[in-house]
Amino acid sequence: MDHSDVRRVRLVPWSEGDLWLLRRTNSPEMTEHLGGPESEEQLLSRHRRYCALSSGRMYRVTLADGGETAGSIGYWEREWRDGTVWETGWGILPEFQGRGLAALAARALVDVVRAAGGHPALHAFPEVDHAASNGVCRKAGFTLLGQADFEYPKGNWIRSNDWYVDLRAGLSG
Repeated sequence: MDHSDVRRVRLVPWSEGDLWLLRRTNSPEMTEHLGGPESEEQLLSRHRRYCALSSGRMYRVTLADGGETAGSIGYWEREWRDGTVWETGWGILPEFQGRGLAALAARALVDVVRAAGGHPALHAFPEVDHAASNGVCRKAGFTLLGQADFEYPKGNWIRSNDWYVDLRAGLSG
């Protein structure tokens, strides 16, 4: 993937008007690897968290030509192993899937997170059998570290791959 391809997408900071996107991505097929759809109350709570993130940020993924919203991506802090890292996750709407947009958005996000600083690594933890999200990690330049068990959402244990990007790599002093 050519780094200039990243310009095909734009990351637009999450705002009050983006609740509709959470509702669109709350379908059984979009939440299959995340424990299933959330209630309206849970969606409203998630939207409030997204709007108020103090460390990290959520974004709408939009197409650079035309500005259509294709999905969402973001990053937030997570305690992992013996420290704090950045974690990322994304969701691309069904009508935009299969075009490489999630990988482009993930590449763009790596640049944003690297510039923001704060932690040395960005991790993604897709379920081991979620071929599409694992493919996004591979295409976006993440390195597979191994597998881990996570409880997400509460009461739902999943086996995930631990992919990461060293945010210190590629920096010039």
